[in-house]
Amino acid sequence: MKLLIGSKNKDKISEIKEILKELDLEIISAADFPDLPDVEENRDTIEGNAELKATTYAKATGLLTLADDTGLFVDALNGEPGVYSARYAGDNCSYKDNRDKLIKEMKGKKNRDARFKTAVCLADKFGIIASVFGKVEGKITEREIGDKGFGYDNIFLADETRRTFGEMEDYEKHLISHRGRAFTNILPILKEILNKKNK
Repeated sequence: MKLLIGSKNKDKISEIKEILKELDLEIISAADFPDLPDVEENRDTIEGNAELKATTYAKATGLLTLADDTGLFVDALNGEPGVYSARYAGDNCSYKDNRDKLIKEMKGKKNRDARFKTAVCLADKFGIIASVFGKVEGKITEREIGDKGFGYDNIFLADETRRTFGEMEDYEKHLISHRGRAFTNILPILKEILNKKNK
């Protein structure tokens, strides 16, 4: 059975494949379809963007599709960058550009509280099957710490470990991360679909 990951971001695809590796699925991604157009993430919530990507790619390919959207929500910045986390420093910006901007915006702020939230949507060509969420609380550091992960990982200090995601091995991060928790929440639904398919 094939499962399409509704993303062309190689870092995200790699992370999702690792989280879902226990499933008997052939996991492919939107990057495997060169003619598939990018989906413009123009909804005002991460849930809306996840649903948009999942339903668009499912209809375009006819495949069971899983898509997610993630935001970093910082209390001192009134929830920014939030739904704009991937393009916080502007269109076509790098991960480093986003981190540099956030560190600059947080200069002098005493409240460093922040959280990552991920919305995951599962859809087929007929529409949405399920939507789930994952969240992790933490703090924004004053500088980059660690060289693992991607995105904002090395400036996000997880409350549960007192280390940044940039300091954690993949397996450690997946246990507590927003994306790890969201995809763990979708696992029972995927297993149920697989069981029905195999009967």
